[in-house]
Amino acid sequence: MTAKSRSAKFYSENKASRDKKQAYDKKLNSKPEQVKKRVEANKKNRDAGKYGNGDGKDYDHATNRFVSESKNRGRKGEGGRKKK
Repeated sequence: MTAKSRSAKFYSENKASRDKKQAYDKKLNSKPEQVKKRVEANKKNRDAGKYGNGDGKDYDHATNRFVSESKNRGRKGEGGRKKK
């Protein structure tokens, strides 16, 4: 098992903060635009035969291709893409 990140340690030790974050995440992930992104990504994964195979790749809606989970989830802002 890998070591917990700094934020994972924080939330495991602070119930009030963990509850607040869970409430925020639940609200965010139920928004129609987030649901649409998730549905699109899941469909792309299924169509490519990658859904649930543990290859460590995510469909990136910002670049429209498969990238590593850490790269896709680690970007800041709107998909991490720079605005022109």
